[in-house]
Amino acid sequence: MKGNRKRANKWAPIALVTALAAGTLIGCSQQNEGVNGEEPGNASPDAVQTDGGVKAEAPLELNIMLPIFKTNYPKDDSPVAAELEKKTNTDIHFEWVPNASYVDKFNITLASGKLPKIMYVPDVKSPSFVNAAKSGAFWELGGYLKDYENLSQANPVILNNSSIEGKNYGIYRGRALGRNGVYYRKDWLDNVGLPVPETIDDFYNMLKAFKEKDPDKNGQDDTYGLVLVKWTGGWASGFDNIKLWFGAPNKWGERDGQLVPDHLTPEYLEALKFMKKLYDEKLINQDFAIMDSAKWTDPIVNNQAGVIIDVIDGAARADDKIHAALAAEGKDQPDVHFMDVFGGVKDAAGKLHTLPTSGFAGMLAIPKSAVKTEEELKRILAFIEQLNAPELQTMLGYGLEGVHHTIEDDSVVVSKDTALMESEVEGLNQMLTFIPEDRAKKVKQTPLRLKQTELQKENEQYIVSNPAEPFISQVYTEKGAQLDNVLNDARIKFIVGQIDEAGYQAALELWKKSGGDDLIKEMNELYAASK
Repeated sequence: MKGNRKRANKWAPIALVTALAAGTLIGCSQQNEGVNGEEPGNASPDAVQTDGGVKAEAPLELNIMLPIFKTNYPKDDSPVAAELEKKTNTDIHFEWVPNASYVDKFNITLASGKLPKIMYVPDVKSPSFVNAAKSGAFWELGGYLKDYENLSQANPVILNNSSIEGKNYGIYRGRALGRNGVYYRKDWLDNVGLPVPETIDDFYNMLKAFKEKDPDKNGQDDTYGLVLVKWTGGWASGFDNIKLWFGAPNKWGERDGQLVPDHLTPEYLEALKFMKKLYDEKLINQDFAIMDSAKWTDPIVNNQAGVIIDVIDGAARADDKIHAALAAEGKDQPDVHFMDVFGGVKDAAGKLHTLPTSGFAGMLAIPKSAVKTEEELKRILAFIEQLNAPELQTMLGYGLEGVHHTIEDDSVVVSKDTALMESEVEGLNQMLTFIPEDRAKKVKQTPLRLKQTELQKENEQYIVSNPAEPFISQVYTEKGAQLDNVLNDARIKFIVGQIDEAGYQAALELWKKSGGDDLIKEMNELYAASK
């Protein structure tokens, strides 16, 4: 934490101003009657006495552990963070962790017992978190949500998806179900004279042309097709979409009335062979197994690569960066879109398949070791509740009006100063839960952004659901990390040619013997019981 004594002195003179300006902050400020209904003169230890004799609660001290996707990030005393503290009567220390190493840091922090008050959980069903939650390390929040205007409107389907045996140990971060797809350099596709891909062969031909046909017209052999990154969700988000194009299930699928894990299907192996072909022909970056996700879009912006498979709203952000880079050189074309999007390509039977989100991207959990009282828990929930106000969603997404963005025709126009945005704004939106929805002001709805929104809705009719999504497996809780490591290691080694198909099959046998067979048996028992 920052110097709390200094911070308390800093806040004392403005506590009254904050309370009066913002009204009685939800769960955060009590006036005249004293704090928590106490009589004047019997202030709680958290109360601050102002010059006017009115008592208001001292700022809520918070440390929040969040992922960061850039090498630069907002500091504790940066302008937007300071304004957030002012509006919410808080004293916040951000613990930023590079996204590529967040899972490792999360597990290390969990094991240390020295936890922040708010902790982003990337994988709600990971063995480490499930074990910790079931052993009582985190507050169960389901019973508290009804007391907050916004949080009480949480989607019951998403609450179920993000639950552990029906209990919610965090506040989910809401996302569109049909958010995944493909975004690509539209100018490159035009330059090589190809149409938007509709089949797997079309997609392959696009990647091949992006490597071999000088799509940026610079006369150099210096481009490739698809960007993949180290983060499992990065390279695997590409692969997890592609495997659906080949007909593989989404994690688990029903075959002959039984649940089967995706990696034991022939369609999955065909998708993996396709990935190996892309690697062998240098149509994907050769360093995908170690490339930092913070640099994911750099090859797109820098004219090195042409395609990313991920959330399709990334297209407009990449487009903005290309415009910013061109503007810095005095070469911008404001009315041109360099990026475009499509949902996916058809399988051999002519059907589209889209990888859905679970309706959420991780969640914010509150450890009991850091937050020991129900009173403090409720203040933290009130803070998360307040972040869903439209003005705070806008501020944490786009910064301060007049500094980081302007408003034109009720739309946000973001500063082209990328260094300023990275150092003072980007990353702060990682604490937003968007419950009940995203109510922030929007950037100007360009044709690309409108297309992204329409495509997300269209994708929902093609999503491939995971029938095992709600299940919590005891086997996976105990052995999941080991089982996942076997698979991830085998997939990467197969793609880069360190093992052949026989070696890959041997890895699958190891997976089965290491607990995979027990996992399949247990998941089918849970599946049968759910019916």
